[in-house]
Amino acid sequence: MNLFAETPKPPYYAVIFTSERTEEVEGYSDTSERMINLAKQQDGFLGIEFARENLGITVSYWKDLESIKKWKLNTEHLVAQKNGKAIWYKNYKTRICLVERDYEFK
Repeated sequence: MNLFAETPKPPYYAVIFTSERTEEVEGYSDTSERMINLAKQQDGFLGIEFARENLGITVSYWKDLESIKKWKLNTEHLVAQKNGKAIWYKNYKTRICLVERDYEFK
């Protein structure tokens, strides 16, 4: 399994979601998995990478800002966002960035 998203040649966008969880775990894993699978079905979705220890970081990649906006307003995603604020997250920060250049080492 490749841990890195296979993204196209830039430019494209990255949404960086950094979070600190509460102690509550019920429903979180199922919702997280559902959101990843749902995001993969959205027009403009390019890939996703994530890591969690004490701090969670999820980076999703998108073709354009319109695709990001549509994802944010997806009905199921809106419910997950509401539950995240009420149940699963102490705090979080979202950053939206234009990727102008990327390179890699294999």
